[in-house]
Amino acid sequence: MPIISAIGRKHWKVRTLFAGMYVFLIIGAASMVYPFMLMIAGSTKSAVDIKYFEAIPRFLYDDTFLYRKHVEGLFNEALTLENMVYDLDDKTFETVSPPVEANQGLLDEWRAFILSANLPDYFYQCGYMNTPWSLTIPSGMRAFKQALMARYGQDVTQVNRELGTDFLTWNDFKIFAHSGSEAILDRQTKAMVSKYATAELEFKAQLPLACRYYASACGFYKHRYLKHLYGPKIEDYNQAHGTHYGSYGEIRLARTWAENKTPREKQDWTDFVRMLLALPSIRVDAAVLPEYRQYLQAKHNTIAVLNKYYGTAYRSFNDIPLITEPPLIGMALSDWDTFIVGWTNPDTKRLYQAPITALRIYSTDWLFRDYLMQKYGSLEELNRRLGTSCKTVAEIRPPQREFHYAWFLENRRALRMEFVTRNFKCVAEYILFHGRGLMNTVIYCGLAVLTALLVNPLAAYALSRYKMSSTYKILLFLMATMAFPPMVTAIPNFLMLRQLNMLNTFAALILPGMASGYAIFLLKGFFDSLPRELYESAELDGASEWTIFWQLTMALSKPILAVIALGAFTGAYSNFMFAFVVCQDEKMWTLMVWLYQLQQIRGQSVMYASLIIAAIPTFIIFLFCQNLIMRGIVVPSEK
Repeated sequence: MPIISAIGRKHWKVRTLFAGMYVFLIIGAASMVYPFMLMIAGSTKSAVDIKYFEAIPRFLYDDTFLYRKHVEGLFNEALTLENMVYDLDDKTFETVSPPVEANQGLLDEWRAFILSANLPDYFYQCGYMNTPWSLTIPSGMRAFKQALMARYGQDVTQVNRELGTDFLTWNDFKIFAHSGSEAILDRQTKAMVSKYATAELEFKAQLPLACRYYASACGFYKHRYLKHLYGPKIEDYNQAHGTHYGSYGEIRLARTWAENKTPREKQDWTDFVRMLLALPSIRVDAAVLPEYRQYLQAKHNTIAVLNKYYGTAYRSFNDIPLITEPPLIGMALSDWDTFIVGWTNPDTKRLYQAPITALRIYSTDWLFRDYLMQKYGSLEELNRRLGTSCKTVAEIRPPQREFHYAWFLENRRALRMEFVTRNFKCVAEYILFHGRGLMNTVIYCGLAVLTALLVNPLAAYALSRYKMSSTYKILLFLMATMAFPPMVTAIPNFLMLRQLNMLNTFAALILPGMASGYAIFLLKGFFDSLPRELYESAELDGASEWTIFWQLTMALSKPILAVIALGAFTGAYSNFMFAFVVCQDEKMWTLMVWLYQLQQIRGQSVMYASLIIAAIPTFIIFLFCQNLIMRGIVVPSEK
């Protein structure tokens, strides 16, 4: 019994030891996998979740967080736009919350209004087109470039020729913030008129309605004018105006000057409309036409001068119509702007200016209200049919927030997939459409592996097969080369290659690393372990030296050759600094150089995605060749 007890205790100790070893192995594996998972999670980040260091991104399982990323992408990472469109006061996208409920009747009316109103293109912007913070390529921008490729081909030169642009690569394409398709309410922002802008308009018109957000003159008035003038506290606004609003949310932008209640509010409205609001959002009563014609005559003197600047053929000033839709560019736009602001004749000192009582707001807010009132006839009937409780027409708000949220609920799975993959798509697109980086890397790695498997085995075979008196001196020299880091020899190699006129060639990449002291030392040790009897038998059978080397030595050395090949591939594939120094021509850049350039123009999340993609080839090769590699490591030690 004591003997059995002792054996049991011994087995228990052994099992405990092995269990502890497995625990340590599991902890070690987790310590290696966890940083990799953090990198994968980092490749999905944007400003709204960049500060969260989580192995599993929160938006994958939290709908609220997913909604915040969606709103961030929808408004092109511009919080000011989100606050103006939704009339909110969010401080960051991290505080964005979904709407509580949606009036389905109002949502249906909003959709019908968008489809039937034929609103001008400058009334809306499109989401997922620009990412100024994360600097990735969102889905809308990718779709736009794909549309251009389908229409003009993949040659950037052809696109530049057709659209009058000067983009160097597909990565340089962008949606211009000041194009006519943007919902611009700031008068200082001018529209772009070009073939490229027209292409943008045509593309944006095809996007889903839920990817659009329409400009809100009321939100613009409060966030870009009132809060800048009176501060964010409603108490300061009330004190200045003699009002009793509970918050800025209760303030409504009046359509006309007369609808404002207090003198200070009327002055604010006047300054806002005359100086800040974009001209396409302003309309003038027809009664102002005589004054407008007198203004043009006073400024241009003769109709011939006006026709010259306008490119028109009016016979007299009385033929000039009143502008309803301001032009995007030209003297006519400048004159109309000056007439709204006011112009004083330097000779007569007379002020020509559109009367403030003749101006009115022309925006999505009021057009939607007009649509509803025309359809239902009265506010009471509208409230009854739609289940709303608006006390005044000005309280009717376009339900854009609810409309976007309804689309979000139906597309959560697609959004998660987009956020997970968009940075990888950005890197893949960059690699495929930028120079010859992928092909150069394949050629470079192939030549590096080929030369490493020819030069190093031949040198090692000679040292192993023939017992020269200087063998150990040669080995000492080879080991000495391992003591110097690659950057020490980079400058001498560069100078030598420059003298040989080999810069910007594959020879410059291959020749300096063709022979490796470490590989020769390793191969010699492996060749020494091979049985001498095999060589003697081959010699007795009349085999030549080349036959012995190729069919005997190389055939038996596949494991160690796999290790050498993997080392040569890894060295060539990861070579960045030397490849950039000796091949400064973009046509000879390898993948690592292009990815480095990508990291300089893109954000942190794209950098993580590029590192993951760059690691895939090495991982795949190790995965499929691990048996040979392990044999190359284990077999020599066993022998």
